[in-house]
Amino acid sequence: MELEELVQRVGQALVLSRCFLITAESCTGGGVGQALTAVAGSSRWYDRGFITYSDRAKVEVLGVSPTTLALSGAVSEPIALEMARGALAGCEGSRLALAVTGIAGPDGGTQAKPVGTVCFAWVRYDGCERVVSRHFCGDRAFVRQQAVVVALRGVLEILPARDDG
Repeated sequence: MELEELVQRVGQALVLSRCFLITAESCTGGGVGQALTAVAGSSRWYDRGFITYSDRAKVEVLGVSPTTLALSGAVSEPIALEMARGALAGCEGSRLALAVTGIAGPDGGTQAKPVGTVCFAWVRYDGCERVVSRHFCGDRAFVRQQAVVVALRGVLEILPARDDG
């Protein structure tokens, strides 16, 4: 599926679910927000995005715990979850947040967390949460591109089921 088609599906699903989306991005550097706003009419379902690339920004802007950062590292499911929770908590009226944090490369990886490791979290207004990690092979651009796709597909998966009547 093409990225634009995926974004169209995400937008339609958000409208039907009466959800506004917030993004909290690190390794994708705003790539999710860019993909969303490239589609006309996205202001009907996309509220705002945070690019929190540094640990300090994650703490100051999203309320990520310095203790969690110290224990888990910036590229971890606990941090992705705290990023999404923090983004949603600070935005009245929005109903879904997604977060992405990872190591896009070409350096920065470790044996435990190699380049291509990306953690995702989605948090819904009603407390439903989902967290996953993926590993992508390829260069920096490919890792970031694939992370955007996974983040958007996750939106479709976490949206509440609706009765089409």
